[in-house]
Amino acid sequence: MFFENITLIDETMQVREHMYLGTIDDRISYLSDVPPADPSLYGEEYGACSGKLFIPGFFNAHSHAAMHLLRGYGENLTLHDWLNQRIFPFEAHLTADDIYWATQLGAAEMLRFGIVGTTDMYSMGEAMGRAFADSGIKANFSVGTTCFDDRTFQQMPQYAETLKLKELFHGYDNGRLQVDFSLHAEYTSSERIASGIAEAAAEAGLGMHCHVSETAFEVAGCRERHQGKSPVKYLADLGVFDVPTTAAHCVHIDEEDIAILADKKVTVASCPKSNMKLASGFCPVGKLLQSGANVALGTDSVASNNNLNMLEEIKTFALIHKGVSGDPTLITPAEALYAATRAGAVAQGRQDCGCLKEGYKADIVALNIDTIYMRPSHNQLNNLVYASCGSDIVMTMVDGRVLYDRGSFPHLDIEKLLYETEHSCQRILRELQSVQS
Repeated sequence: MFFENITLIDETMQVREHMYLGTIDDRISYLSDVPPADPSLYGEEYGACSGKLFIPGFFNAHSHAAMHLLRGYGENLTLHDWLNQRIFPFEAHLTADDIYWATQLGAAEMLRFGIVGTTDMYSMGEAMGRAFADSGIKANFSVGTTCFDDRTFQQMPQYAETLKLKELFHGYDNGRLQVDFSLHAEYTSSERIASGIAEAAAEAGLGMHCHVSETAFEVAGCRERHQGKSPVKYLADLGVFDVPTTAAHCVHIDEEDIAILADKKVTVASCPKSNMKLASGFCPVGKLLQSGANVALGTDSVASNNNLNMLEEIKTFALIHKGVSGDPTLITPAEALYAATRAGAVAQGRQDCGCLKEGYKADIVALNIDTIYMRPSHNQLNNLVYASCGSDIVMTMVDGRVLYDRGSFPHLDIEKLLYETEHSCQRILRELQSVQS
């Protein structure tokens, strides 16, 4: 596909105008301020590029796509009550079909808001994998492991399930899908499980996805259970961070934790909207960036967000740390966009993704900037972070394929997704009502 005379944000986070971009197969093959000698090499031209801003696609560093069935279901509760009174009872009624349709709908919402890849943790991994495969989105996905008895990880069903998922999906479609191991959290597992899953991940050559230090209650409990160790220290000592790891939240961390996360090259997936909604607190992003840690941006699920609008997440991320710290220089627009793009791609092990650059994967998002709230423009990067809306996104391309285009999803049957997920939701609500009565 060929894009002519466009405005884009390049790999150095500079706004460049009057640019030409061409894709061949799944790669950006041409990027210059000079038109190519033969534009036809890049296939059809994408029309109406005037008044658009082209940016790298977003990478969602922490999601639970199948939780689309729970949007708005548990509100105004503490994390503990939210999980135990609303989420866990509902999830106990999920089937593989429920998860398949809900995950696809989650992927569709991500594509609508410019997300080209996600790091997802849930259950029934084969249904997740089929959904992500059919949606066209990139995904690093895993089945979360929880255990409250004395089994080893190798005795847990998630061990065999993850190895099967590796055979079925790891590297699928030229690497579009990747499989990770997943420890739900310190407080939902034992020391044997945590050390065992670390060993399994290292042996299989897979990454890790884990909730870490999301609440003060969690951290206090961990210190009480494990001789004063924080969740970060506890997991590091058990080898969990010896494989590439995405640690979601990391809200309640101290200087020692930050040093460990930076030293172990753990990606912190900050989820500011979810953390605020559940009153968990604020991840110390400024200190993490100063330490050299990789900080990416995640939406968490629609049950705690309540949407997957990454531009809302970026703006929130860019603003809250200024307000909490009293330092207006914290989190520049360039840092916010990097967290939502390149940092998430690096976390997934996708070194050729996350920015607009020749030879990189053609993961491209176009936004309409010809609006009253994006004009005049002193700097389109500033406007993107502070003024744009998710509805401004008009195109999302993944690996050279346009998966969302001006209101349509060329490869997804949205009406069927809405029908199937509504059917699942109503069935589960009836089952819950029957149990309660």
